[in-house]
Amino acid sequence: MKGRGEVIKLKHPLAKQSVFRRNRELFFLSVPALVFKLIFQYLPLVGLILAFKNFRYNLGIFGSPWNGLDNFKFFFVSDNAWRITRNTILYNAGFIIITLVFALLFAILLSELSSRAIKLYQTALFLPYFLSWVVVGYVVLAFLEQERGFLDQIWLLFGWDPISWYQEAERWPYILNGVNLWKTVGFSTLVYYAGILGINPSYYEAARIDGAGRWQMMRSITLPLLTPLIIVLLIMAIGGMFRSDFGLFYFVPNNSSFLYSTTDVIDTYVFRALRTVGDVGMSAAVGLYQSVVGFLLVVLSNWIIRRINEENALW
Repeated sequence: MKGRGEVIKLKHPLAKQSVFRRNRELFFLSVPALVFKLIFQYLPLVGLILAFKNFRYNLGIFGSPWNGLDNFKFFFVSDNAWRITRNTILYNAGFIIITLVFALLFAILLSELSSRAIKLYQTALFLPYFLSWVVVGYVVLAFLEQERGFLDQIWLLFGWDPISWYQEAERWPYILNGVNLWKTVGFSTLVYYAGILGINPSYYEAARIDGAGRWQMMRSITLPLLTPLIIVLLIMAIGGMFRSDFGLFYFVPNNSSFLYSTTDVIDTYVFRALRTVGDVGMSAAVGLYQSVVGFLLVVLSNWIIRRINEENALW
């Protein structure tokens, strides 16, 4: 028995070494990604201590005095804390639901098209995803600019008064949801379309033989087999509910102060506070707050899904 144990001890490190040798090309290819993650994801974590310090430029990060939770109090005591937190959660929840519904719908429709038509529709759906929010902001401005915008020109043709789009806040929840859907739905559509292509065609052939229609196949085959992919993307999206797309909420409303009641979110509020006041500690505190809440949301959503169906949970 002792001899056999010694043989096992000798084989174990050799087995590890052989795994590295067999996959050394893949390990070397992963080095740039690991270095990128280290520099831009892990090293900045040192700056989290700014959330608990009264940062002074002449003393630096480590020399600045500690101030406990004062940076968090500055944000939560503010009159705007409830408003921007509400806007952040509701907008992101709306984005998740609307994008999910339309992306699934478009993916199913694409799967019914011929291969020649798919390329055209894929390009049309995916092209806005590559546009920056600055460009999208100018596109929206071309439509909504008062008196000179495309929509106001149509209003004038019918003899109606032009609308001050950038001064009427109640219209912007619909505008921002529509703009975000137009820009981002293409990427989600292609993800779900790829998932549909991965479904075994024999399921659909058997369903057709049994007389099932398109609606029945979608409800009984497509959606159930896409459920794990939907859940993974949903959990990832829920984890980012406290982090808004800064470009959408800053460039598209053109940073108009008349619209802050419905377009201001945590990220834009912190940006303006950092630009006007220069409070680095407060911005770090809010960033930490967003990260912690996002992590808790991911854990909570995965726990709920695990309680419903353990096979669909991430862990």
